Amino acid sequence: MSITIKNAADITAMRVAGRLAGEVLDILTPHVRPGITTNELDRIAHDHMVQVQGCVPAPLNYAPPGYTPYPKSICTSINHQVCHGIPNDRPLKNGDIVNCDITVIKDGWHGDTSRMFVVGEGSIAAKRLCQLTYEAMWKGIVKVRPGARLGDIGHAIQTFAEGHGLSVVREFCGHGIGRKFHEEPQVLHYGRPGTLDELKPGMIFTIEPMINAGRRDIKEAGDGWTIVTKDRSLSAQWEHMVLVTETGYEVLTLSEGSPPIPAFVAGAAA
Repeated sequence: MSITIKNAADITAMRVAGRLAGEVLDILTPHVRPGITTNELDRIAHDHMVQVQGCVPAPLNYAPPGYTPYPKSICTSINHQVCHGIPNDRPLKNGDIVNCDITVIKDGWHGDTSRMFVVGEGSIAAKRLCQLTYEAMWKGIVKVRPGARLGDIGHAIQTFAEGHGLSVVREFCGHGIGRKFHEEPQVLHYGRPGTLDELKPGMIFTIEPMINAGRRDIKEAGDGWTIVTKDRSLSAQWEHMVLVTETGYEVLTLSEGSPPIPAFVAGAAA
């Protein structure tokens, strides 16, 4: 499959989808506290997407080959869960960390983003992992410009994470996105600079590193979807959807409630 280049109308539609996805995370933020269940977060997100935004929750009943249909409207991955955690009735506890992964479909276009939350008072180690994973994502984002290569993104993320004693999950990656949930290219979060596909204006893809406090090894938890760390170490993930512009990049999933952009990003966007 080839990489689709979005035209001006496509990009306008993707800006809307990205903004709406970010807005769902903002809506969830005040609710992520000790005692709430991830099922309740799923309900809040679903109702906002469907009733307020007029969107379709992309994960609901999503069934790639070999998978059973995903049963919820968002993914919620807690503590040692790496990704694709299924919301349930277990209350969140003080000190948990949770990733909420949102994908909306608006007028046929997908907006995809995720954010880490520390529930109540998190440990220093948990907060450090979440912050460094956020910075790792941005280390990759600032490499995006025409003429750069996908390997530049992965290399920047990997060297930053491993330089802080963390490990990068390799079995899952970012992806092209548009009218389809997952398109080419695959965006690896590790690699060598100057390798893989060249970035061109009009490409849109996600950058979504999954970073573990322990070893990078993972396994499937037994429900057909949830991925966990083999050593049960904490795992964090952040995700933004990025457009390659004529001179650099534009992050399409920023919202009013997005965390502050790291200081090293200043001046890097175009």
